[in-house]
Amino acid sequence: MRTPAQILKESKVIAVVGLSPNPERESHAVARYLQQQGYRIIPVNPNAQEVLGERCYLSLDKVPEPVDVVDIFRRAEDVPPIVDQAIAIHAKAVWMQLGIVNQGAADKAAQAGLDVVMDRCTAVEHRLLRAQGRG
Repeated sequence: MRTPAQILKESKVIAVVGLSPNPERESHAVARYLQQQGYRIIPVNPNAQEVLGERCYLSLDKVPEPVDVVDIFRRAEDVPPIVDQAIAIHAKAVWMQLGIVNQGAADKAAQAGLDVVMDRCTAVEHRLLRAQGRG
């Protein structure tokens, strides 16, 4: 199991499930930060056409390219089907943002060979890496 730092260092493509087109939402700010750091952001939101200049997809299984990390901005109870899709598309990691914990979904992802991070922010972890001179 890779650490959050290893996941961020070794990943290039991040699908952000629940990415809001509203710049005031946390998902938007985090995804914009990651995009500015050189990650390819793929928005997954059935209620938007485009976010941060990227085409939005209805669900993970509609994304036409390989995904390294599935970054989840949805309620904990909404996580299990997202994990199922992450497994199906052969994502390498599932990352549940701050405040999101679903142990059953995490266990299922880990059993399928995915790295799992819960209750942590990708942007905060990336900033820590940069502060340590490793990101």
